[in-house]
Amino acid sequence: MNCDVHSQFPAIRQAGFDGLLVSFGDKLSEPANRAALAFRHAVEQTGWDGVDESSTSLVSTYLRFDPLAVSHEHMRAKVQTLLATQDWFSATLQAKRKLWRIPTVFGTDQAPQLAEAAAIAGLSELEAIDQIANTQVRVQTIGFAPGQPYLGELPQAWDIPRQTELTPRVPIGALTVAIRQLVLFSVSTPTGWRHIGQTAFRLFRPESAEPFLLRPGDEVLFCPVALEQLDTLQQCADGGASFTSLG
Repeated sequence: MNCDVHSQFPAIRQAGFDGLLVSFGDKLSEPANRAALAFRHAVEQTGWDGVDESSTSLVSTYLRFDPLAVSHEHMRAKVQTLLATQDWFSATLQAKRKLWRIPTVFGTDQAPQLAEAAAIAGLSELEAIDQIANTQVRVQTIGFAPGQPYLGELPQAWDIPRQTELTPRVPIGALTVAIRQLVLFSVSTPTGWRHIGQTAFRLFRPESAEPFLLRPGDEVLFCPVALEQLDTLQQCADGGASFTSLG
């Protein structure tokens, strides 16, 4: 029996009347996320007639098309042909990605669950900060709230569960952790993820022509700063964050 999970994927499924879902895995992994991002970019580059929208989740690419302009069978055939052109699990990610460096206060009363999360991960607070700050994480998808990124993957120690009860509210710019991922909050909301860091980064800008600051495929480093710097960072453009091009 072939136990290679890649042998089962990609899988193409119909999604409603006007959609196809191309899945590269049934659980999150770096290769599956890479494949979903790379495949979506390739579809956008082809400029297929009839495709009205594309998006990615953690491991899948969604295509919404006009069934009056192109049949389901024809669209599925085009997807299969493109899938056969390369190994998407090792594909090169698209150009024009960014590496963001975001100043972050870890712990203190601004992010009060660092110690708890670190203990569950079997780390001291300093070890936890060091691991997270030195892990360059990818924006795997945007979801739950406008412009809100899911970032990963963290080292195996961070395969920790969500809380069993909700934190009533975390502020905009809160950095939270669970299941080897980080979520950076674009809105103030309840959450079951543990609040370990606080930034002054404003992700969602509805007044802008491009309201989402981070994009799937971007990379992020969370750079530790002292609590005393947070007030100053809140007055800075992009909360003191900066970026360089990855291609």
